[in-house]
Amino acid sequence: MAYKRPPNFNHLEFRSQMGEYLADPAVSSTYLDYLSSAVDGQGRYLPFDDFRMRVRKPANENVAWLFKRLARHNQSFKVMEIGDDRAPATLHVTADMQRICSLVDKNATVAALTVMKQEFGEERYADYLLQDLVDEESISSSQLEGAATTTIVAKEMLSEKRKPRTPDERMVLGNWHMMKKAMELSDRPLSIELILELHSAGVLGIDDEKYTPGEFRTKDDVVVEDSEGGVVHTPPLAAGIRDRLMRLCEWANTPHDGPDSPNYIHPLIKAMILHFNIGFEHPFRDGNGRVARALFYWFMFKHGYRTFEFVSISALLKKAATAYGKSYVHTEHDALDLTYFVHYQCGIVERALDGFLDRFGDGLRKMLATEMAVRSQMKITPKDLDVAMALAAKSASGSESTVSALSKTTGAAYNTVSGAIKKLEKGQMVVEREGKRYSISPSLADEILDKALSIVTGPSTSDMAKILGSEFSRMDRLARKNALLKK
Repeated sequence: MAYKRPPNFNHLEFRSQMGEYLADPAVSSTYLDYLSSAVDGQGRYLPFDDFRMRVRKPANENVAWLFKRLARHNQSFKVMEIGDDRAPATLHVTADMQRICSLVDKNATVAALTVMKQEFGEERYADYLLQDLVDEESISSSQLEGAATTTIVAKEMLSEKRKPRTPDERMVLGNWHMMKKAMELSDRPLSIELILELHSAGVLGIDDEKYTPGEFRTKDDVVVEDSEGGVVHTPPLAAGIRDRLMRLCEWANTPHDGPDSPNYIHPLIKAMILHFNIGFEHPFRDGNGRVARALFYWFMFKHGYRTFEFVSISALLKKAATAYGKSYVHTEHDALDLTYFVHYQCGIVERALDGFLDRFGDGLRKMLATEMAVRSQMKITPKDLDVAMALAAKSASGSESTVSALSKTTGAAYNTVSGAIKKLEKGQMVVEREGKRYSISPSLADEILDKALSIVTGPSTSDMAKILGSEFSRMDRLARKNALLKK
Protein backbone atom coordinates (compact mmCIF):
# COMPACT_ATOMS: atom_id res chain seq x y z
CA MET A 1 0.00 0.00 0.00
CA ALA A 2 2.76 2.43 -1.01
CA TYR A 3 1.77 6.07 -1.06
CA LYS A 4 3.20 9.47 -0.14
CA ARG A 5 2.33 10.72 3.33
CA PRO A 6 1.05 14.28 3.71
CA PRO A 7 3.33 17.06 4.98
CA ASN A 8 2.97 17.91 8.68
CA PHE A 9 0.45 20.67 9.30
CA ASN A 10 0.33 23.18 12.15
CA HIS A 11 -2.37 25.76 11.51
CA LEU A 12 -0.82 28.47 13.72
CA GLU A 13 2.59 28.11 12.14
CA PHE A 14 1.12 28.04 8.64
CA ARG A 15 -1.00 31.15 9.19
CA SER A 16 2.17 33.06 10.03
CA GLN A 17 3.70 31.97 6.69
CA MET A 18 0.71 32.55 4.39
CA GLY A 19 1.73 36.04 3.38
CA GLU A 20 5.04 34.77 2.07
CA TYR A 21 3.35 32.11 -0.09
CA LEU A 22 0.75 34.56 -1.44
CA ALA A 23 3.35 37.19 -2.40
CA ASP A 24 3.99 35.46 -5.72
CA PRO A 25 1.23 36.61 -8.15
CA ALA A 26 1.86 33.58 -10.39
CA VAL A 27 0.48 31.18 -7.77
CA SER A 28 -1.44 33.26 -5.21
CA SER A 29 -4.85 32.83 -6.87
CA THR A 30 -4.30 29.06 -7.11
CA TYR A 31 -3.46 28.83 -3.42
CA LEU A 32 -6.50 30.91 -2.49
CA ASP A 33 -8.71 28.58 -4.55
CA TYR A 34 -7.50 25.66 -2.44
CA LEU A 35 -8.30 27.65 0.70
CA SER A 36 -11.91 28.24 -0.36
CA SER A 37 -13.27 24.72 0.19
CA ALA A 38 -12.50 21.46 2.02
CA VAL A 39 -13.42 19.44 -1.09
CA ASP A 40 -12.49 19.73 -4.75
CA GLY A 41 -14.75 20.90 -7.57
CA GLN A 42 -16.35 17.44 -7.78
CA GLY A 43 -17.09 17.23 -4.08
CA ARG A 44 -14.22 14.80 -3.38
CA TYR A 45 -12.32 14.84 -0.10
CA LEU A 46 -9.00 13.79 -1.57
CA PRO A 47 -6.07 12.49 0.51
CA PHE A 48 -2.70 14.09 -0.14
CA ASP A 49 -1.50 11.23 -2.36
CA ASP A 50 -4.35 11.93 -4.80
CA PHE A 51 -4.50 15.67 -4.23
CA ARG A 52 -0.84 16.30 -5.16
CA MET A 53 -1.35 14.76 -8.60
CA ARG A 54 -3.98 17.41 -9.40
CA VAL A 55 -2.16 20.55 -8.19
CA ARG A 56 -2.05 23.16 -10.92
CA LYS A 57 1.49 24.17 -11.88
CA PRO A 58 3.56 26.19 -11.11
CA ALA A 59 2.07 25.90 -7.60
CA ASN A 60 4.04 23.76 -5.18
CA GLU A 61 2.13 20.60 -4.20
CA ASN A 62 3.19 20.72 -0.55
CA VAL A 63 2.25 24.38 -0.15
CA ALA A 64 -1.04 23.86 -2.00
CA TRP A 65 -1.80 21.02 0.42
CA LEU A 66 -1.22 23.28 3.43
CA PHE A 67 -3.80 25.75 2.06
CA LYS A 68 -6.27 22.89 1.51
CA ARG A 69 -5.48 21.55 4.97
CA LEU A 70 -6.21 24.96 6.51
CA ALA A 71 -9.57 25.04 4.72
CA ARG A 72 -10.38 21.65 6.23
CA HIS A 73 -9.20 22.73 9.67
CA ASN A 74 -11.51 25.77 9.53
CA GLN A 75 -14.51 23.68 8.44
CA SER A 76 -14.07 20.69 10.77
CA PHE A 77 -14.87 20.05 14.41
CA LYS A 78 -13.29 17.92 17.11
CA VAL A 79 -15.16 14.65 17.56
CA MET A 80 -13.21 12.84 20.26
CA GLU A 81 -9.76 11.98 21.59
CA ILE A 82 -8.01 8.81 20.44
CA GLY A 83 -5.01 6.85 21.69
CA ASP A 84 -2.82 7.07 24.78
CA ASP A 85 -1.83 10.63 23.91
CA ARG A 86 -5.52 11.58 23.56
CA ALA A 87 -4.91 13.07 20.12
CA PRO A 88 -7.92 15.04 18.77
CA ALA A 89 -9.84 13.32 15.97
CA THR A 90 -11.76 15.68 13.69
CA LEU A 91 -14.52 15.49 11.10
CA HIS A 92 -15.72 17.57 8.19
CA VAL A 93 -19.28 16.67 7.20
CA THR A 94 -19.43 16.65 3.40
CA ALA A 95 -22.51 17.14 1.26
CA ASP A 96 -22.34 13.45 0.26
CA MET A 97 -22.41 12.42 3.93
CA GLN A 98 -25.52 14.53 4.53
CA ARG A 99 -27.23 13.09 1.45
CA ILE A 100 -26.52 9.49 2.48
CA CYS A 101 -27.68 10.13 6.06
CA SER A 102 -30.95 11.38 4.57
CA LEU A 103 -31.17 8.26 2.38
CA VAL A 104 -30.72 6.05 5.45
CA ASP A 105 -33.37 8.02 7.38
CA LYS A 106 -35.80 7.49 4.51
CA ASN A 107 -35.20 3.80 3.83
CA ALA A 108 -33.69 2.05 6.85
CA THR A 109 -35.97 2.74 9.83
CA VAL A 110 -38.47 0.36 11.43
CA ALA A 111 -41.28 2.37 9.81
CA ALA A 112 -39.69 2.09 6.36
CA LEU A 113 -39.23 -1.67 6.79
CA THR A 114 -42.86 -2.07 7.86
CA VAL A 115 -44.08 -0.24 4.76
CA MET A 116 -41.88 -2.40 2.54
CA LYS A 117 -43.22 -5.60 4.09
CA GLN A 118 -46.80 -4.39 3.63
CA GLU A 119 -46.17 -4.22 -0.11
CA PHE A 120 -46.62 -7.98 -0.13
CA GLY A 121 -50.07 -7.85 1.41
CA GLU A 122 -49.08 -11.04 3.28
CA GLU A 123 -46.19 -9.89 5.46
CA ARG A 124 -44.99 -13.44 6.12
CA TYR A 125 -44.10 -13.71 2.43
CA ALA A 126 -41.86 -10.67 2.84
CA ASP A 127 -40.31 -12.37 5.86
CA TYR A 128 -39.45 -15.39 3.70
CA LEU A 129 -37.52 -13.11 1.36
CA LEU A 130 -35.86 -11.20 4.19
CA GLN A 131 -34.79 -14.41 5.92
CA ASP A 132 -32.61 -15.19 2.94
CA LEU A 133 -31.01 -11.73 3.08
CA VAL A 134 -30.37 -11.66 6.83
CA ASP A 135 -27.37 -13.99 6.58
CA GLU A 136 -25.47 -11.89 4.01
CA GLU A 137 -23.41 -9.83 6.49
CA SER A 138 -22.45 -12.86 8.59
CA ILE A 139 -21.11 -14.63 5.52
CA SER A 140 -19.44 -11.63 3.84
CA SER A 141 -17.76 -10.43 7.04
CA SER A 142 -16.22 -13.89 7.47
CA GLN A 143 -15.07 -13.99 3.84
CA LEU A 144 -13.53 -10.53 4.28
CA GLU A 145 -11.45 -12.00 7.13
CA GLY A 146 -10.35 -14.93 4.97
CA ALA A 147 -13.03 -17.61 5.40
CA ALA A 148 -12.78 -19.86 2.34
CA THR A 149 -16.37 -20.96 1.95
CA THR A 150 -18.83 -20.11 -0.79
CA THR A 151 -21.88 -17.98 -0.10
CA ILE A 152 -24.20 -20.78 -1.30
CA VAL A 153 -22.69 -23.39 1.03
CA ALA A 154 -22.69 -20.95 3.95
CA LYS A 155 -26.35 -20.05 3.35
CA GLU A 156 -27.27 -23.72 3.22
CA MET A 157 -25.54 -24.34 6.55
CA LEU A 158 -27.36 -21.44 8.22
CA SER A 159 -30.80 -22.12 6.73
CA GLU A 160 -30.65 -25.84 7.47
CA LYS A 161 -29.14 -25.20 10.92
CA ARG A 162 -26.55 -27.91 10.42
CA LYS A 163 -23.31 -28.02 12.35
CA PRO A 164 -20.25 -26.44 10.69
CA ARG A 165 -17.85 -28.93 9.14
CA THR A 166 -14.76 -26.75 8.74
CA PRO A 167 -13.03 -23.89 10.60
CA ASP A 168 -14.24 -21.52 7.87
CA GLU A 169 -17.84 -22.59 8.39
CA ARG A 170 -17.34 -22.14 12.15
CA MET A 171 -16.23 -18.58 11.42
CA VAL A 172 -19.43 -17.92 9.45
CA LEU A 173 -21.57 -19.38 12.22
CA GLY A 174 -19.67 -17.30 14.77
CA ASN A 175 -20.39 -14.14 12.79
CA TRP A 176 -24.04 -15.14 12.59
CA HIS A 177 -24.13 -15.44 16.39
CA MET A 178 -22.36 -12.08 16.69
CA MET A 179 -24.96 -10.34 14.53
CA LYS A 180 -27.77 -11.91 16.54
CA LYS A 181 -26.03 -10.78 19.73
CA ALA A 182 -25.73 -7.23 18.34
CA MET A 183 -29.48 -7.14 17.84
CA GLU A 184 -30.14 -8.74 21.24
CA LEU A 185 -27.94 -6.20 23.06
CA SER A 186 -29.16 -3.14 21.18
CA ASP A 187 -31.18 -1.89 24.16
CA ARG A 188 -28.06 -1.69 26.34
CA PRO A 189 -25.51 1.14 26.57
CA LEU A 190 -22.04 0.46 25.25
CA SER A 191 -19.72 -1.04 27.86
CA ILE A 192 -16.52 -3.05 28.13
CA GLU A 193 -18.67 -6.07 28.95
CA LEU A 194 -20.79 -5.64 25.81
CA ILE A 195 -17.71 -5.43 23.58
CA LEU A 196 -16.27 -8.59 25.17
CA GLU A 197 -19.63 -10.35 24.85
CA LEU A 198 -19.77 -9.58 21.13
CA HIS A 199 -16.25 -10.90 20.62
CA SER A 200 -16.99 -14.09 22.55
CA ALA A 201 -20.21 -14.69 20.61
CA GLY A 202 -18.34 -14.30 17.32
CA VAL A 203 -15.21 -16.39 17.87
CA LEU A 204 -15.98 -18.95 20.59
CA GLY A 205 -15.27 -22.48 19.37
CA ILE A 206 -13.39 -21.51 16.19
CA ASP A 207 -9.84 -21.67 17.58
CA ASP A 208 -9.93 -20.63 21.23
CA GLU A 209 -6.13 -20.64 21.61
CA LYS A 210 -5.79 -18.23 18.70
CA TYR A 211 -8.72 -15.94 19.49
CA THR A 212 -8.93 -16.09 23.35
CA PRO A 213 -12.70 -15.40 23.20
CA GLY A 214 -13.96 -12.49 25.29
CA GLU A 215 -10.48 -11.38 26.37
CA PHE A 216 -8.41 -8.36 25.38
CA ARG A 217 -4.88 -8.89 24.13
CA THR A 218 -2.19 -8.54 26.80
CA LYS A 219 0.86 -8.19 24.54
CA ASP A 220 2.00 -5.67 21.96
CA ASP A 221 2.70 -8.22 19.26
CA VAL A 222 -0.22 -7.28 17.00
CA VAL A 223 0.23 -5.17 13.86
CA VAL A 224 -1.91 -4.53 10.79
CA GLU A 225 -0.26 -5.44 7.50
CA ASP A 226 -1.12 -4.76 3.88
CA SER A 227 -1.36 -7.41 1.18
CA GLU A 228 2.42 -7.24 0.63
CA GLY A 229 3.26 -7.79 4.30
CA GLY A 230 4.13 -4.16 5.05
CA VAL A 231 3.10 -2.79 8.45
CA VAL A 232 0.48 -0.06 7.96
CA HIS A 233 -0.70 0.31 11.55
CA THR A 234 0.68 -0.43 15.00
CA PRO A 235 -2.15 -0.35 17.59
CA PRO A 236 -1.80 1.52 20.88
CA LEU A 237 -0.24 -0.33 23.83
CA ALA A 238 -2.19 -3.23 25.33
CA ALA A 239 -1.77 -1.84 28.86
CA GLY A 240 -4.19 1.02 28.13
CA ILE A 241 -6.91 -0.87 26.25
CA ARG A 242 -9.52 -0.82 29.04
CA ASP A 243 -9.02 2.87 29.84
CA ARG A 244 -9.20 3.87 26.17
CA LEU A 245 -12.29 1.76 25.50
CA MET A 246 -14.00 3.15 28.60
CA ARG A 247 -13.53 6.62 27.07
CA LEU A 248 -14.98 5.29 23.80
CA CYS A 249 -18.00 3.86 25.67
CA GLU A 250 -18.59 7.18 27.41
CA TRP A 251 -18.46 8.98 24.05
CA ALA A 252 -20.80 6.44 22.41
CA ASN A 253 -23.34 6.74 25.24
CA THR A 254 -23.35 10.57 25.12
CA PRO A 255 -26.15 11.88 22.87
CA HIS A 256 -24.83 13.82 19.88
CA ASP A 257 -28.12 14.26 18.03
CA GLY A 258 -30.05 16.33 20.56
CA PRO A 259 -30.61 20.09 20.97
CA ASP A 260 -27.92 20.36 23.66
CA SER A 261 -25.17 18.77 21.59
CA PRO A 262 -22.56 21.37 20.51
CA ASN A 263 -21.87 19.42 17.29
CA TYR A 264 -24.61 17.28 15.78
CA ILE A 265 -23.46 13.82 14.71
CA HIS A 266 -25.93 11.65 12.81
CA PRO A 267 -26.25 8.08 14.21
CA LEU A 268 -24.94 6.65 10.93
CA ILE A 269 -21.74 8.71 11.16
CA LYS A 270 -21.37 7.90 14.85
CA ALA A 271 -21.70 4.17 14.10
CA MET A 272 -18.92 4.51 11.52
CA ILE A 273 -16.67 6.27 14.03
CA LEU A 274 -17.22 3.37 16.45
CA HIS A 275 -16.22 1.03 13.63
CA PHE A 276 -13.02 3.02 13.06
CA ASN A 277 -12.08 3.08 16.73
CA ILE A 278 -12.15 -0.70 17.19
CA GLY A 279 -10.08 -1.14 14.05
CA PHE A 280 -7.60 1.48 15.29
CA GLU A 281 -7.42 -0.02 18.80
CA HIS A 282 -7.21 -3.67 17.72
CA PRO A 283 -8.03 -4.71 21.31
CA PHE A 284 -8.18 -8.45 20.56
CA ARG A 285 -5.62 -10.94 19.33
CA ASP A 286 -7.90 -11.67 16.37
CA GLY A 287 -11.45 -10.94 15.24
CA ASN A 288 -11.10 -7.14 15.53
CA GLY A 289 -12.60 -6.37 12.12
CA ARG A 290 -15.64 -8.52 12.83
CA VAL A 291 -16.22 -6.84 16.19
CA ALA A 292 -15.75 -3.38 14.62
CA ARG A 293 -18.40 -4.09 11.99
CA ALA A 294 -20.71 -5.76 14.54
CA LEU A 295 -20.54 -2.61 16.69
CA PHE A 296 -21.50 -0.56 13.64
CA TYR A 297 -24.61 -2.70 13.26
CA TRP A 298 -25.28 -2.66 17.03
CA PHE A 299 -25.37 1.13 17.02
CA MET A 300 -27.64 1.25 13.97
CA PHE A 301 -30.04 -1.25 15.56
CA LYS A 302 -29.97 0.74 18.79
CA HIS A 303 -31.11 3.85 16.95
CA GLY A 304 -33.98 2.17 15.13
CA TYR A 305 -32.39 1.44 11.75
CA ARG A 306 -33.59 -2.16 11.69
CA THR A 307 -33.38 -2.51 7.92
CA PHE A 308 -29.61 -2.85 8.41
CA GLU A 309 -30.26 -6.41 9.55
CA PHE A 310 -30.58 -7.15 5.83
CA VAL A 311 -27.94 -4.75 4.47
CA SER A 312 -24.41 -6.11 4.10
CA ILE A 313 -21.53 -3.64 4.12
CA SER A 314 -18.90 -6.42 4.24
CA ALA A 315 -19.98 -7.76 0.85
CA LEU A 316 -18.75 -4.50 -0.70
CA LEU A 317 -15.77 -4.04 1.62
CA LYS A 318 -14.62 -7.51 0.56
CA LYS A 319 -14.61 -6.44 -3.09
CA ALA A 320 -12.46 -3.40 -2.33
CA ALA A 321 -10.38 -4.49 0.67
CA THR A 322 -7.45 -2.25 -0.33
CA ALA A 323 -9.62 0.89 -0.43
CA TYR A 324 -11.11 -0.11 2.94
CA GLY A 325 -7.62 -0.35 4.40
CA LYS A 326 -6.56 2.95 2.86
CA SER A 327 -9.48 4.77 4.47
CA TYR A 328 -8.00 3.79 7.84
CA VAL A 329 -4.46 4.74 6.80
CA HIS A 330 -5.42 8.15 5.36
CA THR A 331 -7.21 9.00 8.61
CA GLU A 332 -4.31 7.94 10.82
CA HIS A 333 -1.62 9.64 8.72
CA ASP A 334 -3.51 12.93 8.33
CA ALA A 335 -3.83 13.93 11.99
CA LEU A 336 -6.76 11.58 12.70
CA ASP A 337 -9.05 13.27 10.19
CA LEU A 338 -12.01 10.88 10.38
CA THR A 339 -13.51 12.36 7.22
CA TYR A 340 -11.60 9.91 5.01
CA PHE A 341 -12.96 6.84 6.78
CA VAL A 342 -16.50 8.16 7.20
CA HIS A 343 -16.70 9.43 3.62
CA TYR A 344 -15.59 6.05 2.29
CA GLN A 345 -18.00 4.15 4.52
CA CYS A 346 -20.88 6.41 3.47
CA GLY A 347 -20.25 5.38 -0.13
CA ILE A 348 -20.28 1.73 0.93
CA VAL A 349 -23.55 2.17 2.86
CA GLU A 350 -25.21 3.92 -0.08
CA ARG A 351 -24.32 1.08 -2.46
CA ALA A 352 -25.24 -1.59 0.09
CA LEU A 353 -28.63 -0.02 0.83
CA ASP A 354 -29.36 0.48 -2.88
CA GLY A 355 -28.40 -3.15 -3.47
CA PHE A 356 -30.76 -4.32 -0.75
CA LEU A 357 -33.64 -2.23 -2.10
CA ASP A 358 -33.04 -3.54 -5.62
CA ARG A 359 -32.90 -7.16 -4.45
CA PHE A 360 -35.97 -6.74 -2.30
CA GLY A 361 -37.89 -5.14 -5.15
CA ASP A 362 -36.83 -7.81 -7.64
CA GLY A 363 -37.67 -10.55 -5.15
CA LEU A 364 -41.07 -9.00 -4.49
CA ARG A 365 -41.92 -8.96 -8.18
CA LYS A 366 -40.75 -12.54 -8.75
CA MET A 367 -42.64 -13.83 -5.73
CA LEU A 368 -45.77 -11.99 -6.79
CA ALA A 369 -45.47 -13.50 -10.26
CA THR A 370 -45.04 -16.96 -8.71
CA GLU A 371 -48.12 -16.44 -6.57
CA MET A 372 -50.14 -15.45 -9.63
CA ALA A 373 -48.97 -18.49 -11.59
CA VAL A 374 -49.53 -21.00 -8.79
CA ARG A 375 -53.00 -19.68 -8.03
CA SER A 376 -54.02 -19.58 -11.67
CA GLN A 377 -52.67 -23.00 -12.77
CA MET A 378 -53.13 -25.25 -9.76
CA LYS A 379 -55.62 -26.19 -7.09
CA ILE A 380 -53.72 -25.67 -3.86
CA THR A 381 -54.18 -25.20 -0.13
CA PRO A 382 -52.89 -22.19 1.85
CA LYS A 383 -50.05 -24.39 3.15
CA ASP A 384 -49.10 -25.36 -0.41
CA LEU A 385 -48.94 -21.67 -1.29
CA ASP A 386 -46.80 -20.94 1.78
CA VAL A 387 -44.30 -23.56 0.64
CA ALA A 388 -44.30 -22.19 -2.91
CA MET A 389 -43.67 -18.67 -1.66
CA ALA A 390 -40.89 -19.73 0.70
CA LEU A 391 -39.22 -21.57 -2.17
CA ALA A 392 -39.79 -18.59 -4.49
CA ALA A 393 -37.99 -16.38 -1.97
CA LYS A 394 -34.99 -18.70 -2.09
CA SER A 395 -35.07 -18.90 -5.88
CA ALA A 396 -35.34 -15.10 -6.18
CA SER A 397 -31.89 -14.80 -4.60
CA GLY A 398 -30.42 -17.64 -6.64
CA SER A 399 -30.60 -20.23 -3.84
CA GLU A 400 -32.16 -23.65 -3.50
CA SER A 401 -33.76 -25.35 -0.51
CA THR A 402 -34.63 -28.72 0.99
CA VAL A 403 -37.86 -30.05 2.42
CA SER A 404 -36.34 -29.87 5.89
CA ALA A 405 -35.30 -26.22 5.51
CA LEU A 406 -38.68 -25.25 4.05
CA SER A 407 -40.37 -26.96 6.98
CA LYS A 408 -38.37 -24.78 9.40
CA THR A 409 -39.06 -21.64 7.37
CA THR A 410 -42.83 -22.11 7.07
CA GLY A 411 -43.49 -23.92 10.35
CA ALA A 412 -45.29 -26.68 8.44
CA ALA A 413 -44.74 -30.37 9.16
CA TYR A 414 -42.13 -32.19 7.07
CA ASN A 415 -44.77 -34.37 5.39
CA THR A 416 -46.91 -31.33 4.58
CA VAL A 417 -43.99 -29.62 2.88
CA SER A 418 -43.03 -32.83 1.05
CA GLY A 419 -46.59 -33.17 -0.25
CA ALA A 420 -46.65 -29.56 -1.40
CA ILE A 421 -43.33 -29.98 -3.24
CA LYS A 422 -44.64 -33.07 -5.06
CA LYS A 423 -47.75 -31.16 -6.07
CA LEU A 424 -45.67 -28.25 -7.35
CA GLU A 425 -43.38 -30.64 -9.23
CA LYS A 426 -46.37 -32.24 -10.88
CA GLY A 427 -47.57 -28.80 -11.91
CA GLN A 428 -44.11 -28.12 -13.36
CA MET A 429 -43.60 -25.21 -11.00
CA VAL A 430 -40.61 -26.74 -9.22
CA VAL A 431 -37.52 -28.58 -10.36
CA GLU A 432 -35.44 -30.98 -8.26
CA ARG A 433 -31.73 -30.40 -8.08
CA GLU A 434 -28.94 -32.69 -6.96
CA GLY A 435 -29.24 -33.92 -3.38
CA LYS A 436 -32.99 -33.46 -2.97
CA ARG A 437 -32.73 -29.70 -3.34
CA TYR A 438 -35.48 -27.73 -5.01
CA SER A 439 -36.04 -24.41 -6.72
CA ILE A 440 -38.66 -22.69 -8.80
CA SER A 441 -37.97 -23.67 -12.39
CA PRO A 442 -35.77 -20.92 -13.87
CA SER A 443 -37.43 -20.99 -17.28
CA LEU A 444 -40.86 -21.12 -15.70
CA ALA A 445 -39.96 -18.26 -13.36
CA ASP A 446 -39.00 -16.08 -16.34
CA GLU A 447 -42.11 -17.12 -18.21
CA ILE A 448 -44.52 -16.41 -15.39
CA LEU A 449 -42.80 -13.13 -14.59
CA ASP A 450 -43.13 -12.00 -18.20
CA LYS A 451 -46.75 -13.09 -18.21
CA ALA A 452 -47.49 -11.33 -14.94
CA LEU A 453 -45.82 -8.13 -16.07
CA SER A 454 -47.68 -8.22 -19.40
CA ILE A 455 -50.88 -8.43 -17.38
CA VAL A 456 -49.74 -5.59 -15.15
CA THR A 457 -48.91 -3.29 -18.04
CA GLY A 458 -51.51 -4.56 -20.52
CA PRO A 459 -54.83 -2.89 -21.35
CA SER A 460 -57.04 -5.57 -19.79
CA THR A 461 -56.88 -7.66 -16.63
CA SER A 462 -60.32 -9.22 -16.78
CA ASP A 463 -59.12 -12.76 -17.64
CA MET A 464 -56.72 -12.91 -14.71
CA ALA A 465 -59.34 -11.37 -12.44
CA LYS A 466 -61.71 -14.22 -13.29
CA ILE A 467 -59.03 -16.81 -12.55
CA LEU A 468 -57.90 -15.33 -9.25
CA GLY A 469 -61.23 -14.09 -7.99
CA SER A 470 -61.30 -12.02 -4.81
CA GLU A 471 -57.52 -12.18 -4.40
CA PHE A 472 -56.97 -10.30 -7.61
CA SER A 473 -57.72 -6.77 -6.46
CA ARG A 474 -54.92 -6.85 -3.86
CA MET A 475 -52.45 -8.53 -6.20
CA ASP A 476 -53.38 -6.30 -9.13
CA ARG A 477 -52.79 -3.20 -7.03
CA LEU A 478 -49.42 -4.44 -5.78
CA ALA A 479 -48.25 -5.67 -9.16
CA ARG A 480 -49.18 -2.47 -10.93
CA LYS A 481 -47.55 -0.36 -8.25
CA ASN A 482 -44.29 -2.31 -8.33
CA ALA A 483 -44.21 -2.39 -12.11
CA LEU A 484 -44.43 1.39 -12.08
CA LEU A 485 -41.71 1.60 -9.42
CA LYS A 486 -39.45 -0.53 -11.61
CA LYS A 487 -39.75 1.75 -14.60
